[in-house]
Amino acid sequence: MGKYQQDVQTLLEKIGGKTNIQAVSHCMTRMRFVLVDPQKADEKEIEKIPSVKGTFTQAGQYQVIIGNDVANFYQEFTKYAGIEGVSKDAVKSAAKTNQNPLQRIMGALGEIFAPIIPALICGGLVLGFRNIIGEVDLLNGRTQSLADVSQFWAGMYSFLWLIGEAIFHFLPVGITWSITKKMGTTQILGIVLGLTLISPQLLNGFSVATTPVNEIPVWDFGFAQVQMIGYQGQVVAAIMAGFVLVYLEKFFKKICPEVVSMVVVPFCALVPAVLIAHTVVGPIGWKIGDFIANIVNMGLASNFKLVFAALFGLFYAPIVMTGLHHMTNAIDSQLVNTYGGTNLWPMIALSNIAQGSAVLAMSFLQKRNERAQQVNIPACISCYLGVTEPALFGVNLKYGFPLVCGMIGSACGAVISIGTGVTAISIGVGGLPGILSIFPEYWLNFLLAMAAAIIVPFVLTYIVGSRKLSREDRVMESAPTVASTAETAAAPAAVKTPDSRACITLKAICDGHALPLSEVSDDVFSQGIMGEGMAFEPTSDTIYAPADATVSAVMEDSRHACGLTLADGTQLLIHIGVDTVDMKGDGFTLFVHEGDTVKAGDKLITFSPNKIAAAGHPKTTVFIVTEPAGHTNMTFHTGIDAKHGETVAAELA
Repeated sequence: MGKYQQDVQTLLEKIGGKTNIQAVSHCMTRMRFVLVDPQKADEKEIEKIPSVKGTFTQAGQYQVIIGNDVANFYQEFTKYAGIEGVSKDAVKSAAKTNQNPLQRIMGALGEIFAPIIPALICGGLVLGFRNIIGEVDLLNGRTQSLADVSQFWAGMYSFLWLIGEAIFHFLPVGITWSITKKMGTTQILGIVLGLTLISPQLLNGFSVATTPVNEIPVWDFGFAQVQMIGYQGQVVAAIMAGFVLVYLEKFFKKICPEVVSMVVVPFCALVPAVLIAHTVVGPIGWKIGDFIANIVNMGLASNFKLVFAALFGLFYAPIVMTGLHHMTNAIDSQLVNTYGGTNLWPMIALSNIAQGSAVLAMSFLQKRNERAQQVNIPACISCYLGVTEPALFGVNLKYGFPLVCGMIGSACGAVISIGTGVTAISIGVGGLPGILSIFPEYWLNFLLAMAAAIIVPFVLTYIVGSRKLSREDRVMESAPTVASTAETAAAPAAVKTPDSRACITLKAICDGHALPLSEVSDDVFSQGIMGEGMAFEPTSDTIYAPADATVSAVMEDSRHACGLTLADGTQLLIHIGVDTVDMKGDGFTLFVHEGDTVKAGDKLITFSPNKIAAAGHPKTTVFIVTEPAGHTNMTFHTGIDAKHGETVAAELA
């Protein structure tokens, strides 16, 4: 009898049976399924399984969070179900078959913009602060700004434009780089292509509209002339140019002998790509971008703008769940570049706030449900800071009515926003901080819209939830413990109480800055689903054992994580980077194997920070207590610079 026999049987039944499983794999903490019909998975019943810590759906995969022992669970599951496990790449490929062509396009667009979003957020904040410094007249009878009366602030106002220009005007460089990264081609060629689109030799794209045609510089090839126009801030043109480069490089790699490919492929891919970008796809992309921006702007400025706003606010959250919302990044960027501002972004920020307010109401309703609160509170905070996926998939969609209440509140806020002309100077800052991206003259209007987006969803969710939520949903004193029937039968009659546990000191696992777990960009970790812990931003390339332990789990193929078990049964998880499982072990070296005994300070894993960065992943390393084994008081020391083997990282009592 397997350790997880009952849990495995229940999971197979509740996930829809063997015939509903198209593919299955696992990483260090999760089972990853591609289901024939995702609707057949009974999520509520699956989350009641003792071994299961949570579920969520991402990129066509239904993921079931198990924890450190996922490898053993996976082996028992595939054996019992009589199915073959496959590689993670095969699971991803299978997941795409569940998507229609539009979803695949939007998914690709989302993957292109995802690595750029941190820069857009930073740029939005920078322009927001610049707004306050130089555009808001706060002094001398509201006739002068800080920059007008202070040389320091005038200098800061000018300096901050250096960052804003780099992010928003030179956006094509980030886009072409991200496309080559996603498609697996040479990233430096993507960067070079992007630079050729915004070269200072070209007429700045923002000056084209005010420059007479006969004054636009040209390349004269004798038989033809090509206008020397820059594509600063252009999104569609940059995307099209990036894909031209990608497919040219792939074509020449396929036909070029390996011995000369290093020389021939970059030249044959880049030169034609730059030529095509400036003669064909650039002008076409510019027209397409302008057309999309004009259509959206017409909707926002027409006599039906309030209807448009209500519909956009109502359906934006469901659009996020399909992945189609990534298109709005391109539209917003185009609106900012064409009209100097966007009315669309404020409504997106309001939708974030509305969904977060619905979760806040759920948090009040479920204040006695410890397990629910572990998801509710981080999801609410995440929403209010502009990231809605944890709230949408973890709370609102699960219960249904909070999603609808959030949609109604979003629609109310959007109508107020558009009706009062609220305009954002930039994109990137969502949720409550979104006010920093709004032109100062619209702050009061936006605050009114924010009030609607907070109050309406909260009140509606609380009223509906008071009637619809069962006692089981509202009250659950603690999460179920993981224990098999066989283990329970074999357990000794006398069990030590938590008070009898000796205090354990865990040393830092690497050199670097210690961070709160909430700052990790993976929701499974940051929301505490896997357990309490902390994270490190490493300044070295080696991970060490924090205490004497037995190696209980390692990922032999990806080599990016390992699990440790201490003498008293406490289980730890060390996970290097975010989504580094996709690197398939490239850049990682394991020095231990499952079953090994290690001493505090022993070397566990080395990794290449450069390869992690080149793959586009954060190197943030997670350190979690996945099984506290009776330790009820855990202290993690964050906000400090740690030294492996010396700095005390955590104390368990």
